[in-house]
Amino acid sequence: MTDQPDTSEQQPSITLDANAVADYLREHPEFFVAHDDLLPALRIPHQRGDTVSLVERQLKLLRERNIEMRHRLSQLMDVARDNDRLFEKTRRLILDLLDANSLEEVVSVVEDSLRHEFQVPFVGFILFSETPLPVGRSVTGTEAHQAIGGLLSGKAVCGALREHELSFLFGAEAAAQVGSTAVTAISYQGLHGVLAIASRDPQHYKSSMGTLFLSYITEVLGRVLPRYTQSLRSVR
Repeated sequence: MTDQPDTSEQQPSITLDANAVADYLREHPEFFVAHDDLLPALRIPHQRGDTVSLVERQLKLLRERNIEMRHRLSQLMDVARDNDRLFEKTRRLILDLLDANSLEEVVSVVEDSLRHEFQVPFVGFILFSETPLPVGRSVTGTEAHQAIGGLLSGKAVCGALREHELSFLFGAEAAAQVGSTAVTAISYQGLHGVLAIASRDPQHYKSSMGTLFLSYITEVLGRVLPRYTQSLRSVR
């Protein structure tokens, strides 16, 4: 067996200079199509004078969209954290209502929780009864319909109310300070009352605002309240 010649020593080394590389790329403009894995390692200036390349413009738009998406994500995270806190406060309120043993405890739980836990400055919790109740504030169904009949449809209402509606819900003194309100009827197999919360800020409670938690609280109240007094039944 004969030995193979050492070709590595026989072939001359090839040294390429910048001009040779440039000439080769001019003659083979499709080179990077087949070798796109080299592109990330290249450093190519994209701007000359006042001219901005398409690549740089695309990168700028991608950065702007990335910043915008981060802002949106941050906003969503803030909303999620607010909803978590709101859910926890609502959960405690519901559990306290279920643990209540009297109408007095129900009224106290609702008013204390909304004022101190939820930090609501104005709370209107009115029960409808044909006979006076020993605790809380109560009116007859007729009086309620005459004063705020348009707010007792069953759906939560948010926004600015008329002066006589505010006075009925919160009292004349507080009504003058109210900027916006959220109101929902307390109803389950009969109308039992109304729950209203208000803020000094005219933009705080708007018609576009979600009322899921407020509606949930009043749905629970509609089932809890009739346990403690028969006079709350069948008020329509």
